[in-house]
Amino acid sequence: MPVTEMFVQLPELLGLPDLDSRVMADYVESAQVWLLSDGLRVLATIGFALLARFALHRVVNRTVSRMTARSTARATETDKDGNLLATTTGNAGERHRARVQTVGSLLRSVGTFVIGVVAGLTVMGLIGLPLGPLLASAGVGGVAIGFGAQSLVKDFLSGIFMIFEDQYGVGDTIDTGEAIGVVEEVTLRITRLRDFDGVVWYVRNGEIIRIGNRSQGFGAAWVEMPVSYRNDMDEVLRILHEVSEAFGEDPEWKGKLIEAPTVLGVDAITGQTVTTKIMAKCLPGEQFAVQRALRQRIKAAFDEAGIEAPPVPLAQGGPA
Repeated sequence: MPVTEMFVQLPELLGLPDLDSRVMADYVESAQVWLLSDGLRVLATIGFALLARFALHRVVNRTVSRMTARSTARATETDKDGNLLATTTGNAGERHRARVQTVGSLLRSVGTFVIGVVAGLTVMGLIGLPLGPLLASAGVGGVAIGFGAQSLVKDFLSGIFMIFEDQYGVGDTIDTGEAIGVVEEVTLRITRLRDFDGVVWYVRNGEIIRIGNRSQGFGAAWVEMPVSYRNDMDEVLRILHEVSEAFGEDPEWKGKLIEAPTVLGVDAITGQTVTTKIMAKCLPGEQFAVQRALRQRIKAAFDEAGIEAPPVPLAQGGPA
C-alpha cells in the first residue's frame, strides 16, 4: 500500500472521525517534504552529536591512559643500582590513578552535556521552536556566572591540568612559592599541604604560579664542613674521601644513596676558616637524614685525626 494511501486511511483504521481526504493528502505531502528536508537535517545533527561524543570519549580515555602510564613509570623509576627513585607509596600511586580517572569521568560528563545542549538547540531551531528567549536567558546567566565565578573556573582548570600532568601527588614535598611542605590532599580547587612546623596550608590551584617538587627524581644532600686554616688540607680532603667511600658502602645507607658522596674540595676561605663541601645524590626526601649522618661521621673522623675546628669569633667587647 502506498504511504499516502496508508496515511489517508489511518483515521479509519484508528476509529477516528472521517477527515477530508484532500486535507489528509496535503498533510501527508507536507510531512514528506519536511522529512526529506529538515528531518534529514535533524537526523544528521543527532548523528554528528553522537560522533562528536564518541570522539571526545576516545580522546579523554587515551589521555587518562597516558597519564596513568606516566605515573606508573615514575613510581617504578630506578637508578643504576636498582633503587627506587620515587618515594610515593603504592597507595599514593593508586590515589593518583583514581584522581586521574575521576577527572576523566568529569570531562566525559561535561563534554556529553555540552554536546547534548548544542545538539538540542540545533534540533529545536530546525523544528521551528523559538530560541530567542532561551538564548537571551542563557546569555544573561552566563555573563553573571562568568563575572561571579571566574576565579573558581580558573582554580578548576588549573587543578585539572595539575592532575593530568602529574606535577605532584599526595606525599610529595613541594614548594608553591608561598609555602613549602608535604602534600596531604589534592582536589580540583585547592591543594592542602603541611609545612615542617606542622602548619596546614590551603593553596588555591589557580593562584599557584610555579611548583618546585622535591620528591621527583632524586635529592641532593650538601654538607659543608668548616675547619681551621692551620690544618693540612691534603690530610683533610683524604679523611673526607675515606669517610665518603665508607658511607657509600654502609648497608644502612647504600639503599638510600644513588651514588657515593662526592668530595668537591675547598669551597671557601674566610679569615681563619676553610670550608669544604661534599655532595651526596640520594633518594628524594632522604637528603636531610644523609646530611646529619655524614656530619656526624666526619666530625668523629676529624676528632680522631686531630683536625682543628675553626676559631670561635671573639664576643664583641670581650678580651683581646
